[in-house]
Amino acid sequence: MADTSTYQGSAARYLPVADHGLVGDLRTVALVGTNGTIDWYCCPSFDAPSVFAAILDADRGGAFELCAIAPARTKQFYFPDTNVLITRFFTEEGVGEIQDFMPVSESSEADRHRLIRRVVCVRGTIPFRARVAPRFGYAAQQHTVRMLDHVALFESEALSLALTATVPLECDGRDVRAEFRLTQGESEVFALDQVSGEVPPRGCPHAEAEREFTATVAFWRRWLSASRYRGRWREMVHRSALTLKLLTYAPTGAIVAAPTTSLPEHIGGERNWDYRYLWVRDAAFCVYALLRLGFTEEAAEFMSFLTERIDLRADRPSGPLQIMYGIDGRTDLPERRLPDLEGYQGSAPVRVGNAAADQLQLDIYGALIDSVYLYNKWGEPISSDLWNTVSDLVEWVCEHWNQPDEGVWETRGGRKNFLYSRLMCWVAIERAIRIARARGLPADVSHWGMVRDTIYQEIMRHGWSDTRQAFVQHEGDDVLDAAVLMMPLAKFISPTDPKWLSTLDALTEGLVSDSLVYRYDPRASPDGLRGVEGTFSICSFWYVEALTRAGRVEDARLAFEKMLTYANHLGLYAEQISHTGEQQGNFPQAFTHLALISAAFNLDRALG
Repeated sequence: MADTSTYQGSAARYLPVADHGLVGDLRTVALVGTNGTIDWYCCPSFDAPSVFAAILDADRGGAFELCAIAPARTKQFYFPDTNVLITRFFTEEGVGEIQDFMPVSESSEADRHRLIRRVVCVRGTIPFRARVAPRFGYAAQQHTVRMLDHVALFESEALSLALTATVPLECDGRDVRAEFRLTQGESEVFALDQVSGEVPPRGCPHAEAEREFTATVAFWRRWLSASRYRGRWREMVHRSALTLKLLTYAPTGAIVAAPTTSLPEHIGGERNWDYRYLWVRDAAFCVYALLRLGFTEEAAEFMSFLTERIDLRADRPSGPLQIMYGIDGRTDLPERRLPDLEGYQGSAPVRVGNAAADQLQLDIYGALIDSVYLYNKWGEPISSDLWNTVSDLVEWVCEHWNQPDEGVWETRGGRKNFLYSRLMCWVAIERAIRIARARGLPADVSHWGMVRDTIYQEIMRHGWSDTRQAFVQHEGDDVLDAAVLMMPLAKFISPTDPKWLSTLDALTEGLVSDSLVYRYDPRASPDGLRGVEGTFSICSFWYVEALTRAGRVEDARLAFEKMLTYANHLGLYAEQISHTGEQQGNFPQAFTHLALISAAFNLDRALG
């Protein structure tokens, strides 16, 4: 049994996961706490080793602290319609704020990264202090720091960073500190730059900081202006869209599942995973959400990224596709533990890499081909080469759909005949048939249709439990699974079919708690891991959409509004929500935000 006193003692040293915002440059992100501390930052990319990782080890992880010296209340918000984050400090003598942002280069070749922190006094007088304490390579690499013409140069074996500031910096041999006082209208600037090759570190004077701020604001507003969403909950939908864009790796078009690793699904548990990679399923669903809003460029980039990696000759457990890839397209993602980091609130292990990369998850083929179908419908007609690839994938699915697999939830308790995997194989074939018929493209539609219908009959006969009066997780058992909420969303079954309505009632009774939805019950369906988990937020938004499509619009609206109360102060969601309403798991999670967009879109349309 876990020693709960250890976790309780650690809690005071860690901000709640929800007490963070993030900024980024479409290559990596930094998490900024409501106390002004950056306690997660990987450079130069999402999946690079950390520079600041205090969120995983408050003592050894490293951080960029910047705060008012006087006792202060703090609040955070995003500069409207942007990913520029403002943290405000309210003291008895004045009000100050930190403007955090990362300039975005529109060139995919850019390899320099800059993190700018502008401190402003907006009322009265306020003293500030800064402490910059990088710990390179997940706090495993030693570094040196030296001052060069008012620039602090942090150097490690694999990475060098330069800190410049408009205030004097003091170096203690490992970290850099500063204290300064501002009065109304005054500001100071800190800039942390990646040192690249022979290019000398450059400063960031006030005028340059202002130019960078203006350009960054303009970039995000220009991007968001392409959104066609004009419905209710526009602010939440657009915040979700901006978050999904932040999780995009511009050089390749890859979309990471989340920008963090090992934030626990349960404090003290072992369900701690590295999500800084592209999951085919998550990214394909992201494409759906972004296409819904009118963002077609991201969909095109994702299609290009993935089609280059489909290998029908590959002899690997997952088939022609892996379930996940590195953001640069690499396939080797070995999982290892970092024993020197204690984990968030003492929740070990901390993992990097992900062993699930080698799993067979048949649902990814449906997610991918559905996104191709939607891109062909809402974006632009797909190319003949892409159609050939889709056709080959469908042929593979026709031959392999009836294998047991690890399923959508990546269980580590052995393969089973998961209903959701069967469902998404049906989707893969059905959507391909739609494309072929709409475009008159060559396809063995007769054969595809026979296999599609066979899968349909398999699900209806063996996925239904007379005992539960519901569709269940896998053949041969009566376990409920929130993944079946996708059945009407994928247009497999009518949302008002009696069998579906009975399933919806069973899920409501068995897995729903105050609009929050559990994926499944690990006690009833062992998944090979110890411990429990919270409710899964994407499932909660699927539930909203299922209620909407079933005609229970008022129930759906109430459930949706309740879900919005579980967002953090900036409208961000982690993967799960604990029984006390706390965000848990990696943060923020793309899966959750794309489901919010879809639920809001469909609920708004149903409300008229």
